[in-house]
Amino acid sequence: MKFLFEFLPILAFFIAFKTFDIYVATGVAIAITLLQMIWLKMKHQPITKMQIFNFLIILVFGGLTIFLKDEFFIMVKPTILYWSFALALAVSFYLFKKNLIQMVLGKEIKLKDDADANIWTKINLSWVIYFAILGVLNLYVAYPFTKEAEETWVNFKLSSIGLLLVFIVIQGVWLSKYIQSDESETS
Repeated sequence: MKFLFEFLPILAFFIAFKTFDIYVATGVAIAITLLQMIWLKMKHQPITKMQIFNFLIILVFGGLTIFLKDEFFIMVKPTILYWSFALALAVSFYLFKKNLIQMVLGKEIKLKDDADANIWTKINLSWVIYFAILGVLNLYVAYPFTKEAEETWVNFKLSSIGLLLVFIVIQGVWLSKYIQSDESETS
């Protein structure tokens, strides 16, 4: 359910684009993202820094797209977002010695005692690489930022949800051999 909640703005954008145009779709994505934050606040649930950052990025780049009637801004927005994530993961790890992926996933995933200490480093690095490549792919698909590229880019944007799922499954399969099972916790 949380997964659908997170990707609702992308799905709404896609539907609005197919029904109307990129400018209406951009407005819908901004509105849905804002409504999500309001909903979380009303339910007394925390709004993460990543959600706030994503809202600010879509507000700025989406707002520029609508105001200037120039799709370039919304089409480059995912690259800015992906590269920001990659940079945040890399900088926090290499400069501040904090593994953000471990901080988030480590609460949910317990590794075996004999698991390689570098597993979390490898996971963090894989996310850095994933986001960096996805940013490049976004620019490649969107370039040259024309009306003709819009349809292809919107389809790619939606397919990026599938790319994320494939990446998570591959990473999960790889990580499964290091995860502590419930049986080993009780032994």
